[in-house]
Amino acid sequence: MAKVKVIILRVAGTNCDYEAEWAFNLSGAYTERVHINQIIRKEKKLSDYQILVIPGGFSYGDDIAAGKVLANQIKIKLWEDIRKFIEEKKVILGICNGFQVLVKSGILPFGKDQQCTLEWNNSGHFEDRWVYLKVEKSISPFFIDLPDIIRMPVAHAEGKFLTKDKKTLEEIERNRQVILRYCDEKGKLRNYPYNPNGSIRNIAGICNENGLVIGMMPHPERAILKYHYPDFLRKKEENIFAPSFKIFKNMVKYFL
Repeated sequence: MAKVKVIILRVAGTNCDYEAEWAFNLSGAYTERVHINQIIRKEKKLSDYQILVIPGGFSYGDDIAAGKVLANQIKIKLWEDIRKFIEEKKVILGICNGFQVLVKSGILPFGKDQQCTLEWNNSGHFEDRWVYLKVEKSISPFFIDLPDIIRMPVAHAEGKFLTKDKKTLEEIERNRQVILRYCDEKGKLRNYPYNPNGSIRNIAGICNENGLVIGMMPHPERAILKYHYPDFLRKKEENIFAPSFKIFKNMVKYFL
């Protein structure tokens, strides 16, 4: 059986591409780390892949705003390729900086002009720690069979999710496009420090209207094994794989 092909997009400042590659390789996929210029020059074709990953990091130094330069580059030079990719019901995953790119390009939440943003954290500084996340009953097929509450690390300065107006927020909620919310260890939605950035309604991740384009601020690729947890020595774990690993497996399984 042919392996699912994953393209991991690289630009200047990308720094989580190796972790994303490892997570998908472990899930049984074939991965390639590809610089955006290789696609622009037609050396690589986006259409040859089933999953596109825009990983974390600081693309182009987060000049102007986090993810904005790469978002503009995609809109100007790759929009038609991205549009066809989505129309063919392929999968896009944006993590942290990748999430910022997806919302600032307009790919999320509705595939048109920018409707949301990821603004500076309320704390005014970079937040780098583990958080609890409530898994919502969203339209995305990639979050089934996960526990109600999972843990992942965050590492961002601009992670505060906001919509341009209340109508947009209500449409996202009504469509069940919210995939994750920041919470406490019991699943209750609470403010800082549980919500590390002040996101409206504690939103940590969303998907598009068919659930196949995913954006999240927490890093699932940094929480693949229980050994990655900061307190793993205190617990005896029978299964070495953390729940967030299932997100990658579900994406690969979707094509099999």
